[in-house]
Amino acid sequence: MRSRPFQQVDVFTATAFLGNPLAVVLDGTGLSDAQMQAFARWTQLSETTFVLPPTPEGAAGGADYRVRIFTPGMELPFAGHPTLGTAHAWLKAGGQARHPGKLVQECGVGLVTLRLGDGRWAFAAPPLRRRDPASTVMADVLAALGLHPAEVVAAQDLNNGPQWLGLLLGDVASVMALAPDHAALRRLGVKVGVAAVASSAAPSDISDLEVRAFAAAVGIPEDPVTGSLNASLAQWLIADGHMPCRYRARQGAALDRAGQVFLSQDTTGQVWVGGDVVACIQGQVTL
Repeated sequence: MRSRPFQQVDVFTATAFLGNPLAVVLDGTGLSDAQMQAFARWTQLSETTFVLPPTPEGAAGGADYRVRIFTPGMELPFAGHPTLGTAHAWLKAGGQARHPGKLVQECGVGLVTLRLGDGRWAFAAPPLRRRDPASTVMADVLAALGLHPAEVVAAQDLNNGPQWLGLLLGDVASVMALAPDHAALRRLGVKVGVAAVASSAAPSDISDLEVRAFAAAVGIPEDPVTGSLNASLAQWLIADGHMPCRYRARQGAALDRAGQVFLSQDTTGQVWVGGDVVACIQGQVTL
């Protein structure tokens, strides 16, 4: 065991303690999978990341660093708030990007590009695979959420590394009123993202989306603000005409958080997921 540089940051917020916290071990070299998982379990945060040098293949593809992402119960191939939070911590710790205004992160899904724009970093959403959910799964999930099928405007199985069952409801009040049976969702092994278009007035080029994320399947009853889910929701909802090519998602109100996720689709069809990051703790951890 040795002392390693460590940061804890708050992601998808410009105000500390209102977003989604992330633990970042800035030197994960020499740690075993079991050691990483044990520390992630100990932090009890939704995700903990470990920064490593790129693999030879990653370096050849332009990676600035490699990251491994752990929940308290498992490793993830990709996750959004750890991507933004790790990039912020790596830069704050003195990391030097190969190209100004651009970062390339190597992780389980491969290489993920981040770019700087409008004063905040955004990551390129990984390719999405989606399909209609199985009727039996839908019935079980709706029962666990206490929803009637008529309340669901649209539904999709979403997979951009992490897999989510995405549900679009008719109004924000229905989303905020949900009180899921988390034990049932854990038994089902399904992570569920629920969203609704906000009815409040917004700037002419932005429509807001209210989002909640239930992830008891990986040990997190409700995630405060979720980058991977918002990425896949944007890819689905923009493609199917439910949302415009630029909007802001709100998440975390049910947990007394105020997460803000900035979604946009460029002219090539690539969806970008951005958010602010605030540093909260900086020091050393013995691992």
